[in-house]
Amino acid sequence: MARSPQKNFWRKLPRPFFALAPMANVTDSVFRKLIAKYGKPDVMWTEFVSADGLISAGKKKLLVDLVYSKKERPVVAQLFTGHLAAMREAAGLVAELGFDGLDINMGCPDRSVERQGGGAAMMKNPKAALEVLEAARAGFGEPVSVKTRIGYNKVDWDWIKLLLEQQLPALTIHLRTRKEMSDVPAHWELMLQIIKMRDKIQADMKPSERTLIIGNGDVESLADGVAKCKKYGCDGVMIGRGIFGRPWFFEGLRESVKKVDTLKKLSEKTPADHLKILLEHTKLFEKTYCKILAGGKNKKRLKNFAVMKKHFKAYISGWDGAKELRVKLMETENAKQVSEIVKTYLKENCG
Repeated sequence: MARSPQKNFWRKLPRPFFALAPMANVTDSVFRKLIAKYGKPDVMWTEFVSADGLISAGKKKLLVDLVYSKKERPVVAQLFTGHLAAMREAAGLVAELGFDGLDINMGCPDRSVERQGGGAAMMKNPKAALEVLEAARAGFGEPVSVKTRIGYNKVDWDWIKLLLEQQLPALTIHLRTRKEMSDVPAHWELMLQIIKMRDKIQADMKPSERTLIIGNGDVESLADGVAKCKKYGCDGVMIGRGIFGRPWFFEGLRESVKKVDTLKKLSEKTPADHLKILLEHTKLFEKTYCKILAGGKNKKRLKNFAVMKKHFKAYISGWDGAKELRVKLMETENAKQVSEIVKTYLKENCG
């Protein structure tokens, strides 16, 4: 079984550290390449992937979600399932692919994920959650971490306690319940109690060996992330929605953390900067995912070009004329059309 060259990477991370969240059809290999280029976080997650799918006949289609480059290390693969055999076998595959870590999704509120017994459904079946964790450890080895929420319909301290008792290398907590989705502000005030609980449960462990706690939810900038870690005591933060349309979010990360007192907000980018990076993103996406694959009469692509359109909305906002430009780009079907529209706009408005 192939292993990663950074098996113990969790203990080598600086404090506080920043992580990229796993988001389906967002943090794919193309977007992560751009993030690694314009501002690399301390640790990256893949998109979340179905363990059941990875051991099915459709395996090849899902493997594209587990493609990564050396520049992304340390990189963690995230899987979800409620089935032990599927997790054990898929975890073994993740090990063979050389990932630095494996993370189990125990918080995703997507109905299709929950129907498979994974994601947020794990919070309603703690026994199954622990069995899936052990299956992951059996298939992958270590380190196996978990990402979850503070509860399903309400804050569930028994659930958080149970996970802390497993002596995980890291536990990411989205500070909202499944019921709340992302419709309310994240409950960062609960982090203080989570840290106290961790320290009490793991009192017989060296502080350097205790479970690293990663806070997730409403982190708006590097300065905000550092401030939250200092105020609430967590070891790191995970960025999800904040990365949309801003692959430079982590630009100058380590230098910025050292100078956090003078860091006021995310590095400013002009509309021209947004559009040039959007165009780079679009071309790389098409080159990577939209090639016609050989096989039978049906022409298949790895990903539909329409996936890029959620990025268009994020890249293009906040300036006069942005809405009109977005409308035009939402009608495009390939990178060539996007390029023509963007280049015309840049010539007429940013020359």
